[in-house]
Amino acid sequence: MNKITLLGILLIFQISIGQNVIINEVDSNTPGVDTQEFIELKTPTPNTSMQGHVLVLFNGSSAGGNSSYFALDLSSFTTDFNGLFVLGGPELSPSPNFSLPQNFIQNGADAVAVYQGSESDFPEGTVATDNNLVDALVYGTSDPDATGLLNLLNETEQIDENANGNDDNESIQRNNDGTWFVDLPTPRVPNDGGGETPIFIDVVTGGETVEEGEDYIITFSTSETLTEDLDINFTLTNGNFDTDDFTGNTNLTIPSGENLITTTISIVDDSDDEGDEVMLIDIDELSDPYILNSNDIEIIVIDNDFVVAAWGPPTNPTYDEVTSTQPGGYYDSLDGLSGDALRQAIQDIIAEEGVVRIHTYSDIVNILEDADESPLNSNEIWLVYSEESRPKYLYQTGSTGTGFWNREHVYPRSRGGFFSIEEDGEATGIDNWWNTNADSTRHANSDAHGLRAADANENSSRGNKHFGDYVGPDGNEGSFRGDVARAVFYLAVRYNELSVVDGFPDMEGQLGDLATLLNWHSIDLADDYEMRRNNIVYEWQNNRNPFIDFPELVSYIWGDNAGEVWNQPMSVEKETFDNIALYPNPAKDFIKIKGLKVESDIEIYSVTGRQVFSKTVSPQEQINLDLNTGLYLVKITTDNKSTTKKMIIK
Repeated sequence: MNKITLLGILLIFQISIGQNVIINEVDSNTPGVDTQEFIELKTPTPNTSMQGHVLVLFNGSSAGGNSSYFALDLSSFTTDFNGLFVLGGPELSPSPNFSLPQNFIQNGADAVAVYQGSESDFPEGTVATDNNLVDALVYGTSDPDATGLLNLLNETEQIDENANGNDDNESIQRNNDGTWFVDLPTPRVPNDGGGETPIFIDVVTGGETVEEGEDYIITFSTSETLTEDLDINFTLTNGNFDTDDFTGNTNLTIPSGENLITTTISIVDDSDDEGDEVMLIDIDELSDPYILNSNDIEIIVIDNDFVVAAWGPPTNPTYDEVTSTQPGGYYDSLDGLSGDALRQAIQDIIAEEGVVRIHTYSDIVNILEDADESPLNSNEIWLVYSEESRPKYLYQTGSTGTGFWNREHVYPRSRGGFFSIEEDGEATGIDNWWNTNADSTRHANSDAHGLRAADANENSSRGNKHFGDYVGPDGNEGSFRGDVARAVFYLAVRYNELSVVDGFPDMEGQLGDLATLLNWHSIDLADDYEMRRNNIVYEWQNNRNPFIDFPELVSYIWGDNAGEVWNQPMSVEKETFDNIALYPNPAKDFIKIKGLKVESDIEIYSVTGRQVFSKTVSPQEQINLDLNTGLYLVKITTDNKSTTKKMIIK
């Protein structure tokens, strides 16, 4: 081998070693829900590309099998003026170079490793190896040693982040000689206190929300008086929130001799009902030695153009504003049937393979935002159990539930035996769905008829309790009780492996208490809110909850009419009577029929299908009633054409 070739090889080797990326600091367990956790990498020289390296996180638990749960190709990243690069949670200060979700880095016993290679070399579930390994840290938080990871990564010691007994307040840091110590975290600052001193920039905002038509003040301040001008440029656009939605200066300069500057952003008050949006303060990368203490700050822009619906919320229900969108003849196959044949015919409709669709669990959030929209404010969602409205944007994405809402399975997953389905793919949207049938019990996981928007903490309080054992939070009005009863009845017929039974069983596939749910169904009647919800889910899934369209069907499956022949108690409208309305409604001891032009036949039925009143009436005639409190169906027939109206007796 000639000298030139040998020198070339040695030079390449030296460059490779010089560019090696090492792990400099790890904080896997921080106060609260790990929003400030981070991993800090380091190169021997500042402003160095990490080309050809990949960061891999390994799970050392028995369930994790010493395999990877995250890999990030570092090739597009460069370390800063101190040779540091930080990946961190959403509330880490100073702001990380790469953002991670909260509670993402596992607490231990686990490992962080850097390899020469690419992200494709480490698909999720790759067992740890020392092949092409550059650096590794096996760590824990007062955990037994992960001997498997230590052996696989050829490491001799597991470092305990809690070594000083300070639990979640300290981090694991590297000395210049390669040894480790535990002390207060120093993200984006050299562990030995050396290097170039950063100038930190605080971003002070006008709050977490701003309403249309209001001004929003943003202030930038530096940790010391500047000796040169500093340009700060940022954007606010995010999704549908664009430059038409605000005015104000987003290109600022803090002059030499000063340490702060303020800008006022005016939110445009338009007349469009766009829903609440997110304004994102995204600050451009700054030159050395400036470091932002925060970035990518989300501000909710409250839209004041919300709509109040004509129908009421469950706590103040209406019954005549929303009509069923069931197609003509949708339930005709049920007529003349009883017992098991009736139940099977219902299932044949609501679980028909090739017709009925099920969407992903991710889609449920979008479905609920529409189906459970609050009648009081179209930008908010109505929460089951807690009986209140909450902004749609407050959907829970982290481990903290206070103030947020999430998806509640009326039939708990642990009792139904259905969970998330990975093998069916992740395509989302109304035009992407899974084929399903009555035996596809796993699809109950994302069946929108069985899911409701709920306060995250109340959802946790309910857990997997049976109804009757769980009756809602203290002081609730019970406006959700009939809704959840009819949802459970639907699921018990829709899926072969699910049932509703008496008592509080421990057997998978059974939910109680049937007697409680029958009572709830009878005292909390199906209202406009529930009917609208049924209509919206039907648009997505191509099936309806029949116990909302015909509440009396419940009695023919589980109640007093079980075993009797079912016939639709009155025809679905043959012609829309747009001007026909009952008033007052709710009523007490009489009603009148607005819009009646000729003499007509009036029949009144209970929800069980029993006729309780019939009479031929004239226009504007007062119809005196002596009926018990409850829901009734009023059939009005004129010239052999009929319409059906719901009536509440107080």
